[in-house]
Amino acid sequence: MKATEVAGLPVLPGEDPWTSEEIAEVRDRLKEEIAALRAEIRESESELAARLEDPVDGAGDDPADTGAKAFQREHDLALAYNTRDLLAKSERAIERMDAGTYGVCESCGRAIGKARLQAFPRATLCVTCKQREERR
Repeated sequence: MKATEVAGLPVLPGEDPWTSEEIAEVRDRLKEEIAALRAEIRESESELAARLEDPVDGAGDDPADTGAKAFQREHDLALAYNTRDLLAKSERAIERMDAGTYGVCESCGRAIGKARLQAFPRATLCVTCKQREERR
């Protein structure tokens, strides 16, 4: 992002405007997280595929073992889904930076807040809208 684009990113009253260094730091952090999440997804997919390819896995198991394995498989799939969701949100944050809409609440259009984004760079809602969403 150019310095003029960074200066145009919204902040809450009382917050200093974004600097190029601050936005670069957030972007770098997101890119590191994206790389780590992609590696985690590749690893979990290969582990799951290896388990599914084992033709004797579960042969001779009693019902409790079968249930425990099914529960573990569902747990692993839920974790993989959450990881994919986090990856998508991280990629979306970088897209918003590139589009110049980073820091704009997707619900009300007001500033999310620089401090909130530095703590949680994937945030797409301001605190007020997020609280309203969680009450539903």
